[in-house]
Amino acid sequence: MTGPIVDTPAAQELMAEILERVDRRDLSATSERLGKKSEGFQRLLGEHRSSSIAPDDLRRVLRSVFSCRRHADQILAAVGADRLGAGIEELLEGHGALSERIDRFDALLAEHGGPGFDLPGELLHFTYPDRYWLWTRWMWDPRTETGALRLVTADDVDLMGDGRGATYVKVGRAVAFVEETGKAVGFTAMGQGLLGIDVFLAAAYGIYMYTVLRMRMTQEFNRIVPPLPDLLQRLLGVRALEV
Repeated sequence: MTGPIVDTPAAQELMAEILERVDRRDLSATSERLGKKSEGFQRLLGEHRSSSIAPDDLRRVLRSVFSCRRHADQILAAVGADRLGAGIEELLEGHGALSERIDRFDALLAEHGGPGFDLPGELLHFTYPDRYWLWTRWMWDPRTETGALRLVTADDVDLMGDGRGATYVKVGRAVAFVEETGKAVGFTAMGQGLLGIDVFLAAAYGIYMYTVLRMRMTQEFNRIVPPLPDLLQRLLGVRALEV
């Protein structure tokens, strides 16, 4: 990354459109729910928990991740509660480079790459929100090279790494630049620390869906697209908190 990372004018335009389309009370409610989700992850998965992760708690965690919610029982049955719990503990507290831990966890969920794509980033970020960043497919999808981050970063910013772990690190650097820019122009006002960037990026992606993707959808499908505040909470996995 040799040039400007953040497309500040584009980010500011998105911020203005978000505030025009989403009531500040809805943004505040989403931020509050996000904080509670993080508290739940810390209590169930953090280093100060009293015992190994129980199967019921694993299910609650999986159902708190947007892409895993409908596949929680399937993932638990296929991977096994013991293996999944041990994999999560190794991801969060294990030795070795972060990128290597993510690659090992990714291999554990190899048969569930679609539903489980967002899981490592959610586990890391919401358990230790001041240490790790969020990476979901709606933030950056390496297959299509689209997502919320692409809306607010310069066109020549390379977010692709050699493997999932290396890509997570590159995405994290970009998120850090967006977060630093947000301190100056108000992105972080949507929540505490990196949780504020989560709300901003989810809202930005929601705006993208409504203004671009929705034009390509049939009128019948338009009627079942949730309202923007509801979509925002769904993307962040906080519409129906279970942790």
